Amino acid sequence: MRSTTVTVTFRQGFHLPGHEAPFPAGTYEVLSEDERLEGLTFEAYRRVATFLRITGKGAAAGRTELQPVSQGDLDAALRADQAGSSHGAV
Repeated sequence: MRSTTVTVTFRQGFHLPGHEAPFPAGTYEVLSEDERLEGLTFEAYRRVATFLRITGKGAAAGRTELQPVSQGDLDAALRADQAGSSHGAV
């Protein structure tokens, strides 16, 4: 397994399918887990999980949770945010 963490920033609130509550604008860490494909003559990996790291604020300060997300849904929300579109925004 290998893990990769990237930081993404949303300028406006956004919603991801499968999550009831919208997410506020801000900077988030995205953790991706990939597994190595065995038996190949070259090194290759397959994405097995993507998580959005949610850091608590206010009464939940200090609390962190990983919310599973679809990479496709996350990419679509980022594209909508970058385009300034209200699609996918809250």
